[in-house]
Amino acid sequence: MLSPRGKVLEGNAPRFFRRLAEGVLDQEDLKFRTAELVQFVEAASAEYGFDRASVVAVGFSNRANIAASILLRYPNALRGAALLSPMLPFEPESTPDLGETDVFIGAGRADPLVPVEQVKHLADLLKSGGANVTVHWDQGGHTISPSEPKAAQKWAAGIVEAAEQFR
Repeated sequence: MLSPRGKVLEGNAPRFFRRLAEGVLDQEDLKFRTAELVQFVEAASAEYGFDRASVVAVGFSNRANIAASILLRYPNALRGAALLSPMLPFEPESTPDLGETDVFIGAGRADPLVPVEQVKHLADLLKSGGANVTVHWDQGGHTISPSEPKAAQKWAAGIVEAAEQFR
């Protein structure tokens, strides 16, 4: 397990990139921090000897958003991602090639920060790039609901089972 920490402070909370306002991402900082995080994972892979092609990102909110940014900007950098309460971090200029990438999205239908349509758009964009996307909806808001970890665990078990079939 690799657990990087965001380098940007908002108040006392570490974040992975700056926001200009709630729901408004600093696109230049997001682009820079996304590249920085991908380079960190590549360096850690070399130092600790793990296969970079098997990395699955897991994150809630800001962490989910930077993982989504990695998927959209560096489609081969992750094997998959579990995105909890994500938003579409930016609209890509072209559809990334995400074949063989598994993505879990956990979202709340009453999320005051991320509208349902934005989550659906993110899921559709990832699917259009070839990703295998599982969306788990809950009635809650911008939180991790009790059902999300269970659904994500089931999703992850399916990925492991599928990988073992090809060994």
